[in-house]
Amino acid sequence: MARNKDDKEQVKEQQATYDTYAEMPDDGNRYEVLNGTLEMMSGPNLVHQVVSGKLHFTLTQSCNSEYLILVAPLDVILSRTNVLQPDLVLIHRSRSDIVTFRGIEGAPDLVVEIISPGSRNRDKVRKMKIYAQHQVPEYWVIDPVSRTLEQYLLSGEAYIIGRLFEGDETVISERLPCISYSIAELFSDPGIQKFMMLN
Repeated sequence: MARNKDDKEQVKEQQATYDTYAEMPDDGNRYEVLNGTLEMMSGPNLVHQVVSGKLHFTLTQSCNSEYLILVAPLDVILSRTNVLQPDLVLIHRSRSDIVTFRGIEGAPDLVVEIISPGSRNRDKVRKMKIYAQHQVPEYWVIDPVSRTLEQYLLSGEAYIIGRLFEGDETVISERLPCISYSIAELFSDPGIQKFMMLN
């Protein structure tokens, strides 16, 4: 019995927190803390970067007066053991007090993740559960390969699918009325077309 207690205490001691994460030396890599586990993130590829830039530009045109629009790298501190770096977040300016020198300390109004090779399970399963657990009201998953945007809306402590936007459909959000743009705009850059043909 005592041995089991010691084992549990050892696991608890090894659990990563914001403090241990913040004290790490900068080795040039990006990390997240997911449910107490420190995980290294892969670097974004060209398509990811272009889509992120397009989305930031598009949302800035229509939402900047009402929302802070912030992009990675930026820590979203949801708890001691959940420190995430989503690709883009929106925070209503009336809630700007959650933005501190450490990062964002609380749930943004919108979190966006752009899927990269190898990040599908992390973005659509593990991180989705964490965002829902911490009451992020709206979550988008953008897939550059299928050229889609999946909109998830919080219902209790889990997400339900709001809409799947594809083709020339206009992305809208009832919670964020400033948002209105064609999903095709995110993938119209010639650089994306060329990169996708090479892969």
